[in-house]
Amino acid sequence: MSQNGVSKTKIALFYAGWWLLLEVLETYALIKTFNLDWHVALTDALNTNLLIATAGYFMFSALNYYRPSPKNAMYLLVWSVIMSGACVLLHNYLLSHYWFQHNEAYQHFLQASTIMRGLFCWLMIMLIVIMSYIWYYMRDQQDAEQRQNDALKLAREAELTNLRQQLQPHFLFNSLNSISALAGSRPEEARKMVQQLSDFLRGTIRRDNSQMVPLSEEIHHLNLYLEIEKVRFGHRLRTEIIADESLSALLLPPLLLQPIVENAIKFGLYDTVGEITISINASKEADALSISVHNPFDPDTASPRQGTGFGLQSIQRRLYLLFARQDLLQTSKAGNIFTTTVKIPQPQ
Repeated sequence: MSQNGVSKTKIALFYAGWWLLLEVLETYALIKTFNLDWHVALTDALNTNLLIATAGYFMFSALNYYRPSPKNAMYLLVWSVIMSGACVLLHNYLLSHYWFQHNEAYQHFLQASTIMRGLFCWLMIMLIVIMSYIWYYMRDQQDAEQRQNDALKLAREAELTNLRQQLQPHFLFNSLNSISALAGSRPEEARKMVQQLSDFLRGTIRRDNSQMVPLSEEIHHLNLYLEIEKVRFGHRLRTEIIADESLSALLLPPLLLQPIVENAIKFGLYDTVGEITISINASKEADALSISVHNPFDPDTASPRQGTGFGLQSIQRRLYLLFARQDLLQTSKAGNIFTTTVKIPQPQ
């Protein structure tokens, strides 16, 4: 049974309370309507309701293993008639042969009320069957919904993992090429870059299974990446990160900024000559963390467009999978400055 549903313990308590109330009401009705002695009325009501409750429990348990389709609902009707007939026959036999065999008034009442008692038993058993069928149907629906949600969650996590892993080979390939180029001419810088790459990848592995990380941790990891890129591009690459200390605890998905900054470096350095500055600005807007990455570009040699590059496409897809929103990543250009802005809703 789904945890959000009604447990069998609660159903058992409700079942017992219902029959206790019915026992009291039926005993009172037999005394007032048919002038039966209280012990006779109590025994009659107790035996009737005990048999119906037993039959109802049997039907409830049977439905746990077999629930006919709507077109085969006739089976339930037939079984309810059989069970109600068995209840009446067993009730009449017990009370007429064992308990009140010498009470002629009650014997007459017992025979006269057989049809009415049978109808009452059938209605009560059918009510139990309908309620049981609905309960099992709701339970099955909840279980199916839970399985679907679990499957969607696993698929989403697999896709998120795949998106993160697709970013690493490209960056690793460029870094290893740079290390290879530096090894002969500038071995000290090559060793430094190997160490930085090692620290970066170690942090990446630790963060792969994290759902959200603080901004301070993400910036620290981004700085490792930028140090590697500065070795590759030398004096041409400058960066500035503007983030107030009060924003350090705000959360964002891990490894979110590196693809954005990589995209900025690609369209900033590859299409321009000379030094460039990549600017990263963090701020809080309402209930969201807003991060903007600015990079220059040459309008004559580059044409930045919405969603340029696999990196930004992967970021947009990750944000949609995590927050079910398509408006969290925006790009714009003003003059020769290209801006990528990402907003991360904060947990309440």
